[in-house]
Amino acid sequence: MSAFVCLIPSFNEEKTIGWLVMSLRAKGFDVTAIDDGSIDQTARLAHANGAEVIINERNLGKGASLRKAFEILKARAYEGVIVMDGDGQHLPSDVDQFIRCFREKSPGLVVGNRMHKPKRMPFIRQLTNAFMSFMISRMCRQRVPDTQCGFRLISMDALRAISLNTDRYEIESEMLLEVARAGFKIESVPITSVYDGQYSAIHPVKDTVRFFRFIFGKKDEK
Repeated sequence: MSAFVCLIPSFNEEKTIGWLVMSLRAKGFDVTAIDDGSIDQTARLAHANGAEVIINERNLGKGASLRKAFEILKARAYEGVIVMDGDGQHLPSDVDQFIRCFREKSPGLVVGNRMHKPKRMPFIRQLTNAFMSFMISRMCRQRVPDTQCGFRLISMDALRAISLNTDRYEIESEMLLEVARAGFKIESVPITSVYDGQYSAIHPVKDTVRFFRFIFGKKDEK
């Protein structure tokens, strides 16, 4: 068993999942992929390249998939879980700096930061991400320059201390708020994101509306 497990939520990622799993396994990591109701060969290719595969029979959403996988992984003796997208946007070569930050600063959560080179990000996502990051940072009372980045390392201590309830992309924000609320530090590390014009499952309008509903719901809880 490696000290950290890489968790890859995936939906129809047959073009990239095999390479990603193989690259992480070559670096010595355990890999768990959760296939969120894919209709292609995602699950087969992930398994063939060395990943443990959890399968949702239908598409439940990124948040629901992560929560399902977290419940399984919390029972194991890892130091932390490294979450990466399955579409090839996140590079295995960047994983080492997450672990270095974790070792040096002992945060509960390390989040990737794409905003140091925002020109690589589609413009509409630059705008929405900057606004969301400002809002979430204020609520966390910690500066997080890229709150919507899915590339992150959460310590097992933090994961076991928090409760997550959202089913879709709001989980990126919910995780930050819950980790901060539980008293853990949040750190960021710069990463390289590969877009290459690929389709994004994030819908700028629908997911921004969900974000506001989530934020206002959290404010009402106070």
